[in-house]
Amino acid sequence: MTSSSTGAPDGPAAQGWTRVCRVDDLLVERGAAALLGDRQIALFRAFDGRIFATDQIDPFSGAAVLSRGIVGDRGGVPTVASPMYKQVFDLRTGACLDTQGKEQLTVAVHPVAVAEGDVFVKLVTASAPASSAHADPAHADPAEGDAR
Repeated sequence: MTSSSTGAPDGPAAQGWTRVCRVDDLLVERGAAALLGDRQIALFRAFDGRIFATDQIDPFSGAAVLSRGIVGDRGGVPTVASPMYKQVFDLRTGACLDTQGKEQLTVAVHPVAVAEGDVFVKLVTASAPASSAHADPAHADPAEGDAR
């Protein structure tokens, strides 16, 4: 899946949000890959309807495979297990919950918002970590809103 920007000049695209797909394009407890510019991301729709976005690159293997991981839950924490070496990542924070004996690495997470059935992602750079995995593209503050 590839991205497309929508909205008026003062809409979500002007605020750094990129329209990625429709909510209905995402299967529950499955991942989907998307390309935003030159950055690969993985989108996940949890059983409860929340949508999460991470980088697609598995930090342990360097392979672009996270969208193919097993989506699950660990004590109420939404997770994805990498299909490569089976490390489990918290979809809210990107923290690795099970390093399989390797050093502690994280995957970048990106704020996600849903507006009128469209899924928007605001890419986070390494120097600007995401304060929240969910946001409202109509507001400048990524901590506001809900991604359902």
